[in-house]
Amino acid sequence: MPSGFTYGKLCVVVFLVLETQAKWSDDKHSHRPLHMTTDELRQFVYTSEVNRTSFESLLDPILIRRAPGSENNKVVREYIKNHMSNLGWSIETDAFTDNTPNGQVNFENIITTLNPETPRRLVLACHYDSKYFPENNFIGATDSAVPCAMMLYLASVLKKSLNENKQRARQNVTLQFVFFDGEEAFKDWSDVDSLYGSRHLAALWEKTPYPTGNVENTNYLHRMDKLVLLDLVGTSNPSFSNFFKSTAHWYNDLVQIEVTLRNNRMWAGNPRGNTHFQTGPAHEGIEDDHLPFMQRNVDIVHLIVSPFPKVWHTPKDNKEALDFTTIANLNKVLQVFVATLTCPRSRNINTTPFN
Repeated sequence: MPSGFTYGKLCVVVFLVLETQAKWSDDKHSHRPLHMTTDELRQFVYTSEVNRTSFESLLDPILIRRAPGSENNKVVREYIKNHMSNLGWSIETDAFTDNTPNGQVNFENIITTLNPETPRRLVLACHYDSKYFPENNFIGATDSAVPCAMMLYLASVLKKSLNENKQRARQNVTLQFVFFDGEEAFKDWSDVDSLYGSRHLAALWEKTPYPTGNVENTNYLHRMDKLVLLDLVGTSNPSFSNFFKSTAHWYNDLVQIEVTLRNNRMWAGNPRGNTHFQTGPAHEGIEDDHLPFMQRNVDIVHLIVSPFPKVWHTPKDNKEALDFTTIANLNKVLQVFVATLTCPRSRNINTTPFN
């Protein structure tokens, strides 16, 4: 032991190391969003107003058949990766082969992270594959091309604020967007024929220590503040519910954002129309890509339309089924939700016009 370095000093160093390692994963429980005044919210919504033409330019390349293992699936995957990379996000993939009722199929999850050096992540996710229907041209506009496009658009319009926040020396939480492959069953939904990508990634992250060499047995799943999963979004009059008590306060933020937008003339269309984010708790959950993470104690906000759209798993789940006014309003809600959670120390949340 070096001269002058006492056992007491060693204990202090060890304590500080342990405290630091524990603190980064515990901070998620005390993290709270920035409160915006009505004027700040109005300015934010005005500058991030969704341009339908711009949104469609992001959506259209995804509106093709894209079953896992297909050439179209690869085309959409590369499109998503290129868009996020051009915005300055770090790109990783989780490629694997799994057995399916149709034989072995190659899958590839896309993991995009704004600042990979930041310990904690607010994770937004959806699946980019479409269900395999050999007998018809199933596009899956709501399932889940629109959620993919919403995430791409969100990253685009918040680029300026997110990049400014990325430069902060003491940033504790960053955004991570995950695009799962293989959510859909090839034949009949079961524990082994569904959720191929999310099952693989959750298991992989569970056995990946973080930080390296830590003594707290924390792993990559501990880096997730929460997983916000989008699915079946895009038709008119959607209804979302709170499925989990552990994230009720986060879901309630979405409820309040919608109420504020409607009450202050920031809602496109009829502000007195049907409420999208319901206040009553749901009686039962829906199996989806969140499940492998929930089973490993990750907090979940599940934004799935229930009851399912009438076009669900039919050839009519295409662009004609979409209501772009509804999508624009949901984009506003998500933009405010994400901005206030990832820019908690800044009163100036800037948006980037996307044309």
